[in-house]
Amino acid sequence: MFLTVCLNPTLQKTLRFSSVTLNVVNRAVGHRLDVSGKGINVTRVLTQLGKKAVHLTQLGGRQRPLFLSLCEQDGLSVDWVESGSEIRFCYTMLTENDGAVTELVEESEPVDAGTEEVLLKKFDDLLSLRSQHSTPHCLIVSGKNAAGFSDIVIPEMVRKAKERGLKIILDIRGCDLINSLKYEPDIIKPNLEEFIATYKIQPTKDLLIDFTQKHKCGVILTNGSRNILAASENNFFEINVPAVKAVNSIGCGDAFTAGFAAAMFPVEENDGVNFREAITEGIRCGALNAGLLRPGVIC
Repeated sequence: MFLTVCLNPTLQKTLRFSSVTLNVVNRAVGHRLDVSGKGINVTRVLTQLGKKAVHLTQLGGRQRPLFLSLCEQDGLSVDWVESGSEIRFCYTMLTENDGAVTELVEESEPVDAGTEEVLLKKFDDLLSLRSQHSTPHCLIVSGKNAAGFSDIVIPEMVRKAKERGLKIILDIRGCDLINSLKYEPDIIKPNLEEFIATYKIQPTKDLLIDFTQKHKCGVILTNGSRNILAASENNFFEINVPAVKAVNSIGCGDAFTAGFAAAMFPVEENDGVNFREAITEGIRCGALNAGLLRPGVIC
């Protein structure tokens, strides 16, 4: 079972326009609402790939029933703790005349005091089978935390998962990433911009190989439709991303993460592929997502 974690749940409104003009009324030609956030997107794609996945998050406020209803419609398994924090909305604006994808993001409200302790207890339950789910074999942590969580909550999850022998993939940045590396996750997958912002350095072949040796983890740096930079042990890869006709690019990185994880770390270890082949599967899933209107899907 894959255990996915994202502590910033989202309701994603996608609006389609023929064109947009500033300072006048613009009427959408289509719209949809989806449950989203990076961890939900990863979970949905894993589920569509036929993998068992459980998502752990925090939820609160008036939109929680809607959020859970949409998860149920998508066949997603979600464990959550009460946070007292309203679920944020994010908006994707698609304009058909120029193919632009514009993202408008609400910042999260702070979670209530004590949410972090309850969340870590729930995480322990999931790791130790004190839940309705089967034992997780791979942990995937994605995204930026909602306000109110400390800088230790993600590293603490990584530490606990490592002690239990789980494979670990981190699509995070900043101090969450820096503080988690001492526990030696298997793979880190920030995008190129996030890696540069975190480490204040431009990645090169030698730097990434040194990074993997120092921290004992593979590195994958996605960059939208541009080449992927990746390193594992003593190997460096610059991998071309084939051009696709994009409809909605939101969730492509999450689809990549899910495809990579499913290929690299299946339940039966002997069924896994190598690092380079798993990246290829991630690219395939990201491309499928780009060609669809919904965020974080491959079908």
